[in-house]
Amino acid sequence: MRDLPAGTRPDVVGTSAWRGPGNAPLTVDAGLGIYMQFRSDVGRDDASRAWGYVMSENIAAGGELAGLKVMVIDDSKTIRRTAETLLKREGCEVVTATDGFEALAKIADQQPQIIFVDIMMPRLDGYQTCALIKGNQLFKSTPVIMLSSKDGLFDKARGRIVGSEQYLTKPFTREELLSAIRTYVHA
Repeated sequence: MRDLPAGTRPDVVGTSAWRGPGNAPLTVDAGLGIYMQFRSDVGRDDASRAWGYVMSENIAAGGELAGLKVMVIDDSKTIRRTAETLLKREGCEVVTATDGFEALAKIADQQPQIIFVDIMMPRLDGYQTCALIKGNQLFKSTPVIMLSSKDGLFDKARGRIVGSEQYLTKPFTREELLSAIRTYVHA
């Protein structure tokens, strides 16, 4: 990570908070959101620069998972963005898809090393998507982690039947996401 720009300083390192232009509090909450609070005398240009800094590689960690290609399939834009933000901070290359059909079209080109797939999606659900991935000779060894807001025994068993390695209940934590990757991807 590069040094913070002149005039800024880490606020609380443990919670990923920084001070932006005009000493504005700038907080990134583990990828779930970015919040900025500016005094009324801070101009739009300063706010824009602060936002650009937050979204730049200055804050990206590029950690132990650098270069790992991960696919996230979910019809929820919030879930896709959350997972993408968390994974990019760890150095992963993230490919997203909104449903199973879009994912299947991207898998051959992108060749992800692990796939996270939501169960309840339009057109082709997560169970069907997982079964098709696992039925393909080229991708059957690619780990597939099911994502769902349901956590019933039947749902988990059905995921195992179609070939998924693990089942994460939404909302998932950063550590749950990274733990699944560490468990199933041997870099």
